[in-house]
This record gives sequence, C-alpha cells and structure tokens, in this order.
Amino acid sequence: MIASATLQRYLCGMRTRVVDGVDTLKALAHPLRITALAELRRTGPSTASELARALGESSGSLSYHLRQLERYGFVTDDVARDARERRWRATAQLTELPASLSNTAEGRAAMAVVRGVQQEHLAHQLAALDTVKSDEHPDLGHSDYLLRLDDDQLTELVGRLSEVVHEYLDHRGERLVALHVLALPGAP
Repeated sequence: MIASATLQRYLCGMRTRVVDGVDTLKALAHPLRITALAELRRTGPSTASELARALGESSGSLSYHLRQLERYGFVTDDVARDARERRWRATAQLTELPASLSNTAEGRAAMAVVRGVQQEHLAHQLAALDTVKSDEHPDLGHSDYLLRLDDDQLTELVGRLSEVVHEYLDHRGERLVALHVLALPGAP
C-alpha cells in the first residue's frame, strides 16, 4: 500500500519543499533562481559571490534572486557561516510541483518557465552521458516505458518510485547522479 502524499512528505522531513501555491511557484519560476537553487543543492552552502562565479552571473543579481528564494522558503542562512559573509543553503533537497499548480493561466505560465529550465538541464546531462564510457559505468543511461495505467495505478507507481528515490537521498557515494522521473501523457 502506498502512503498518502501528506504522509510521504512527513516521512521525508525537510528533504522536500512542496510548492503550495501559484505565488510561490512564480517566485521560483526564474531561470537564474532555479539554477542557483540547483547549484546550492549540488555544492552546498555558498555566498552570492561564489554562486555568481560558478554560474557566470553578477553577485548583485545573485543576491537579489537569493533574497527572493529566501522570502519563499527555498533558501536560508547557513547556520555554520562565517559572520563576515552571508552564506546561503537550500532548505530542502527536492522540490515538488503538484499538478494542480497548472490549473490557472498564471500557474501554466510559471510551469512553462520551470519546464524550460528543466529541459536545458536535461539536455546538458544527456550530452554529458555521451562522454561516459559504458563499460566503466554500465548503469548510467536512460530508458522509457509506455504503460497503460488507471489513475490509481499511476498514483501508486509515482509514490513507489518516490519512496525508492528518498531511500537514497542520504547516500554519499562517489558519483553525483541526476535522476529524472517524469510521468507524461503517452500520446500528444
């Protein structure tokens, strides 16, 4: 049996940031904010200047976008920071964007921005896959499946996949792996 979404979020603690409204989604839906949040999750706490250098942006611009992310609970001060410099850290390892956010025109527009950035990140990750020798890392790759599922079965499948991914969040292996789980319509 699959736990309800509320129970799954409770079990995951602060690992998942659920975007609970269109205003919060709109605050996230900026390419630089999404990229900065991803970088903080990937590398850990950073100053605006460090992030700016890593992303090829100005520190002033990054500072503004980090404050917006802070306002909506995506980032916060790093408690172990040096008092001379403000270090930022992500408040959660994952962001969940419920499908209901697309129920309005504003939500659809914001989701389009998020998806655009996700598509760019995925394209870069797929290109990086071309540089990996398959005999050295045989489990890196991609698969696609076309399934016929009822709504309850889809909910169960997505919940089970989420549970498995959450089991691995605290692992500290040698390889950083981007895992994308998409449940998409099977026909255009």
